Amino acid sequence: MSPKGFTMLPSRYFVDLTQPEIAAQLKKHPLVILPQGSVEQHGPHLPSGTDIFAANVIAHAVAERMDGLVLPGGPLGVTPLHMPFEGTITLTPETYMRVVIETCASAAQHGAKYLLILNWHELNIPPLGVAAETLHREHGMAVLTVQACYVAEELFGKECNGLTHGGEIEALAVLAYRPELVHLDRIDNSSDLACGQKMDALRRTRTYQPVFTDVRSIAPTGWYGSPQYATAEKAHLMLNTVADSIARTSTEIFAQLDELRGGIAEIKIFGKAR
Repeated sequence: MSPKGFTMLPSRYFVDLTQPEIAAQLKKHPLVILPQGSVEQHGPHLPSGTDIFAANVIAHAVAERMDGLVLPGGPLGVTPLHMPFEGTITLTPETYMRVVIETCASAAQHGAKYLLILNWHELNIPPLGVAAETLHREHGMAVLTVQACYVAEELFGKECNGLTHGGEIEALAVLAYRPELVHLDRIDNSSDLACGQKMDALRRTRTYQPVFTDVRSIAPTGWYGSPQYATAEKAHLMLNTVADSIARTSTEIFAQLDELRGGIAEIKIFGKAR
């Protein structure tokens, strides 16, 4: 549901809208959101598009709250870690960065001034940092990157056994987007939870960051977690909670960036100026 006072659009997805709708929206509120994910195996129960589906559904919910547009993002990311399993397609970091930069530079040319990059794939983080810096310096955009998968982990990790590859948090994200693609009846052969969490914790620290060349170093079967507890009700709760959190915090950060930049325009959330 669109916030009170915002123009009702049939969709927030850029590719769903006509040229006049896009032009009017960018003039009214020059915020674009770029969802980022990957195409990679997620076990026998989740689709290969899990990461981009998660990014897309959360991005749309955030766009409704912040009165923005969702750019066509991806679906491909940087994911050589998962190439030992079928279902995975990876880009090189160089190709990936060019796609991100040229997509958002096009939006900037049409009047977009604020860019929120909403990412759900960890291996995208380093090249996204370079791309975001380029878009800010060369195209004048106020850029904020949000690691939506980590936001979900912070809010739901305790009750979902953490952020695991193919686990409950990822199952919930897909349930919120396209529930027919989640096959909880096919759950089979999960790798050891404790081992997977230990290895993921090793690579997610701020200080020491080892490189893994094969996801089987983390989960021999390619996935681990407890997706069997995912429900549609919980999926919508997670979607709305994560979107609320991202929208509120992003609004505050863009306001701080405006102060640094001398101000470009007001960003609104839930119909109220911040």
